[in-house]
Amino acid sequence: MAKKKEVTVEDRLRALYDLQLIDSRIDEIRNVRGELPLEVRDLEDEVAGLNIRLEKLVSNLEVIDNDITGKKNLIEEAKTLIKKYTEQQDNVRNNREFNSLTKEVEFQELEIELADKHIKEFKVQIEQKKEVIAETKGRLKERENHLKHKKSELDAILAETEKEEQALISKSEQYKEQIEDRLVAAYHRIRTNVKNGLAVVPIERGASGGSFFTIPPQVQVEIASRKKVITDEHSGRILVDAALAEEQKAKMGKMFAKL
Repeated sequence: MAKKKEVTVEDRLRALYDLQLIDSRIDEIRNVRGELPLEVRDLEDEVAGLNIRLEKLVSNLEVIDNDITGKKNLIEEAKTLIKKYTEQQDNVRNNREFNSLTKEVEFQELEIELADKHIKEFKVQIEQKKEVIAETKGRLKERENHLKHKKSELDAILAETEKEEQALISKSEQYKEQIEDRLVAAYHRIRTNVKNGLAVVPIERGASGGSFFTIPPQVQVEIASRKKVITDEHSGRILVDAALAEEQKAKMGKMFAKL
């Protein structure tokens, strides 16, 4: 039975840096998309909101139209009653009946006057709502065109990057399996807390990558020996030597090219 290869600290460092390169590549792809998915979602919500508003405005117009029809019917009924009461006045037996019918006629005339006033008010409301509807339709058309443009832009980026992103996510999971859970947890914790999600960085010009803090020469020697996992005391990042980083970048670059 073949003896299982022992996983050395150097193996762990290489796997960690490979994982960092994969996750950084995923970050780059997502940065290309940037805020587009959020923009598209916000535009979709805005378009949906404008459509709902338009439906309510049109519905309100229908209600006002029905109110106008109701008032016109009331006017016709009042005119019919006025005609009826006027005719009855020709056949009254006394002044009391005549005065009573006169009051009924006056009441119906007031009803007609009030209904006419309401109809005028309703017509003003209709004109105002028609203006709002026209503005809303214009805004809706502009937002729909903008949404179409942004969706097209997002779809083009997704078509270009989605396959690679999914392949990289799968690779990221595979590489995590090569590293003990304790180190993976530390890697994710650092990645969450540092700028640009860089948890594993090489030594560059005597300092940790992306930092201006110089690494003492003795520590640099320890890092280059690859005998233990060393973190930067200032940023908490895991440090690897420049040679190891270059080797892994070349290796992972070839893998990325095939995705």
